[in-house]
Amino acid sequence: MGLRLISNTLNIDFIGLRKFSYGISVVLILVGLASLIIKGGPRYGIDFAGGATVQIKFEQAVSDEDLKKSLEGADLPGLVAQQFDETGNTYLLRISTVEESSTGIGDIVTAAIDSRLPGHKYEIQRMEMVGPKVGADLRAQALEAMYYAILLMGIYISGRFEQRWFTAGFIACVLGGAMFGLGYLGVNKVILVPVAVVLTILLCWKFKLTFALGAIISMLHDLLIIVGIYSLLDREFDLTIIAALLTLVGYSLNDTIVVYDRIRENLRNDIVTPLGAIINRSINQTLSRTVLTSATTLFVIIALLIWGGGIIFDFALIMFIGVFVGTASSIFVASPVLLAFQDPINRDDFRPKVDNRARGEDGRLAAQV
Repeated sequence: MGLRLISNTLNIDFIGLRKFSYGISVVLILVGLASLIIKGGPRYGIDFAGGATVQIKFEQAVSDEDLKKSLEGADLPGLVAQQFDETGNTYLLRISTVEESSTGIGDIVTAAIDSRLPGHKYEIQRMEMVGPKVGADLRAQALEAMYYAILLMGIYISGRFEQRWFTAGFIACVLGGAMFGLGYLGVNKVILVPVAVVLTILLCWKFKLTFALGAIISMLHDLLIIVGIYSLLDREFDLTIIAALLTLVGYSLNDTIVVYDRIRENLRNDIVTPLGAIINRSINQTLSRTVLTSATTLFVIIALLIWGGGIIFDFALIMFIGVFVGTASSIFVASPVLLAFQDPINRDDFRPKVDNRARGEDGRLAAQV
């Protein structure tokens, strides 16, 4: 028998708490959106905004002020210097615009430090440069990747739980084809992707793909809250963050699938109990697994936060926030959405199939006798 932290007979009224949880989610989303609007959008890192990053390691610790003073007057537009670790030996220099080659930027940094911090030994460990056009392309591709991930997962959920593979696949082909075609014609992806997301939700509702609708709304809920919290923390968005968000979409969906599986099983075995009670029972029955999965994932993420170093810190931070948000959404968002759109759910689809064909006394079909 497996480890179980929570009794299988637990009966917490999660469905009864759904309005309260919806309120919390709406507040978090609105606060995050307000932060993005006030700041003029996400604070893009070098990957998306273009520019250069220089990582310097000194043999002995150098104070922030000394390093910044040594670089004053150097031809490094938009320069930001920050410690990369706790030792005070390693710094990241971020330059907002790139008008020099990597060799030129390295020469400027070296000349400034050598002249104003004599006697300090150091090495330039890495240098990354991204042009503004490349950064804009990466932003568009990142948004597109997020949308396609949501679309493909919607197909899987609809096919697995509602046996609507063809309908879901057709919708995905139409939307995906339109996205590709309009993008090829030069339509701005920043406008195109949100419109495509809204159309996806409307089409799932129109064609009664209820389980896919719940999963998609849950994934969007997670992304909006996480991006908003990250904006409030004033952290930079780069390709590492996109990788973390895509990972979290998969993590959140896995949690949702576990609950959906139990809902489907209970619908098959109980065709009388109201849907709200079925959903509530299913969440309670899978709560132990949900908590164990989240806890073991958090152990690894906390280790990454503490010992992973500066390069992986942002990835680990997003994952840390996302595990809490994703776990909550599988309980308080994905499943209650099924109740909100319960009319399209055909309970007959989950009933055991009864074979009413004529049989002989030995139980064999009449045609075989």
